[in-house]
Amino acid sequence: MKIAVAMSGGVDSSAAAALLKEQGHELVGFTMQLWNQRRGISVDENGEPLPSRCCSLDDVYDARRVAEELGFPFYVLNLEQEFERDVVQPFVASYLNGETPIPCVACNSRLKFASLDKLAASLGCEKVATGHYARVEFDAATNRYRLLRGCDPRKDQSYFLWELTQDQLSRALFPLGEMSKPEARDAARRNDLAVAEKRESQEICFVPDGDYAGFIDRYLAAEAQTDRLPGAGEIVNPKGTVIGAHAGIHHYTIGQRRGIGIADAQPLYVIGIDANRNRIMVGKEEELLGDEFMAAGVNWIALDDESEAVQADVRVRYRHTAAPATITPLSDARACVKFDEPQRAITPGQATVFYRGDEVIGGGWIVK
Repeated sequence: MKIAVAMSGGVDSSAAAALLKEQGHELVGFTMQLWNQRRGISVDENGEPLPSRCCSLDDVYDARRVAEELGFPFYVLNLEQEFERDVVQPFVASYLNGETPIPCVACNSRLKFASLDKLAASLGCEKVATGHYARVEFDAATNRYRLLRGCDPRKDQSYFLWELTQDQLSRALFPLGEMSKPEARDAARRNDLAVAEKRESQEICFVPDGDYAGFIDRYLAAEAQTDRLPGAGEIVNPKGTVIGAHAGIHHYTIGQRRGIGIADAQPLYVIGIDANRNRIMVGKEEELLGDEFMAAGVNWIALDDESEAVQADVRVRYRHTAAPATITPLSDARACVKFDEPQRAITPGQATVFYRGDEVIGGGWIVK
């Protein structure tokens, strides 16, 4: 087949390309230039660009080098405007609304797959391959494509792909789905790729130091929108009694313990964020437990739009162990999710993903 390969410059996408090349496919490599690290926002205290291991200019160079080593054409797509509009700006707005967003989901489905899908089709490519640890299979009985967990539970990335449509899944190819990370590195070493020992990225690409609040401060300053910053406000206990002050709600997330700045006989955690009143609520760890929430933007992968309640195992963040729940579909692509047992730190802005065994049957966005 002729296959378009999304290349980040890292080990995983490079190994995916190497495996497909070994199988005899005709490849065309694409790297997406998403965020300008020298823009003056993702910088340190001295104004120097923060080191990034994803989507930086060095990564573009590494991706090009891998394509040259494997002998296939390579192109760079400048999607900086689309990335800022569809990923960065919603990320900032979500934090200012008292949520904790996960931008990698929107980046995968609404930007990377959507853009590559169109370009791949125009070049006559039958599939779009990425380095995700996930699997896709066609089920002839239901005439649907199934999204499955990666075989290595430590690297499974199906959580980030729940927004993919049946049309996108029909062209998606995940060569690493059956593999572990060491096996992927071995594939890169076997093909003498320069990136074989490269460290993997852990942080959000445009916030490489993990300081989300600092990024938001700098971004709004660069956009002359500092009036959007929430500023100082009150910290209250569950009874509403003011017990402290905060410097801005975007510095906090549900479940946070460190950095609250209030001493108590027992550890205190952030248990609520009220953007309308610019308040942070703190409480004991047991007060983080909840058994019900609403999901919006629900995408059913394994099913048609549902009207009946569905039993599934549900994750409420990437590192959360899926727990049994009942999902009741509502109008406007919404659903009510009720766990059999309370779960810790259900956080607005995060993605929730519904599983049956290894299969992703759907997902949505946690809302208040």
